[in-house]
Amino acid sequence: MFKIGSIFIPVTNIENSRQWYERNLGVTLIDSWEGGIGFYLPYGSTQLALIKVETPQSTEFSINSDQKNSYYNFVVDDIDHAHQHFKDNGVVTTDINDFNGMKFFDFFDLDGNPFSIVNEVEDSPFHSDQVKKLRESNLNS
Repeated sequence: MFKIGSIFIPVTNIENSRQWYERNLGVTLIDSWEGGIGFYLPYGSTQLALIKVETPQSTEFSINSDQKNSYYNFVVDDIDHAHQHFKDNGVVTTDINDFNGMKFFDFFDLDGNPFSIVNEVEDSPFHSDQVKKLRESNLNS
């Protein structure tokens, strides 16, 4: 019944951000409107929209005084390749970290918006294949 339709990202310069997102995330233009522009990602059905704002705005929340978390992440099959892709394009990133087998890193767009990249851990209950099985099981019960 419900699924994520779009992710909205505040940016201060639509055209510069458009080029940045096309180059670094491989998004494809759907349409634009006054103050915004919409894209689809190479995989999945969730769309991404850039919304013009006057000043940068937070796209993360604080867990405690020294730890922040982005509201969503991007999943990749090859995290080392993704990390190198961003580094080769001059994108600011953190180092790749490991949390119980899940590797992840953060990167930042032109406005400093943070995003996380993660790989999937096969044995995790959060792996897409495990979630698919759970979803099918719940539909059949």
